[in-house]
Amino acid sequence: MKISDGFDARRLRPKGQSNWGMRFGAAISAILATAGILLAMAGVASVIGHPAALGELNASPAGAVVTIIVGLFLLYAGVWLWRRSRRRRRRAGELNMSPHLMKKHD
Repeated sequence: MKISDGFDARRLRPKGQSNWGMRFGAAISAILATAGILLAMAGVASVIGHPAALGELNASPAGAVVTIIVGLFLLYAGVWLWRRSRRRRRRAGELNMSPHLMKKHD
């Protein structure tokens, strides 16, 4: 394949902005997921029979179940936000090619 003289491969990739916002979002979502895991584990420990994990918060079985539910929700939200920020970070590195140069899919 012949490369023309005016071809510059660096033009295909955009001049990206710094992605500190996405990294910060990923860090916050990892913290949320970790807090969710810890809360869920404390709730399960309280249900099993060791209620000293969070003191009076989950001393009763109903409080332990609420702690488990909140922990699982935080885990879900953290994983969802992490995947979303990761997808956005990866999307920024795509090539800027014209649609007519891409493969045609029927």
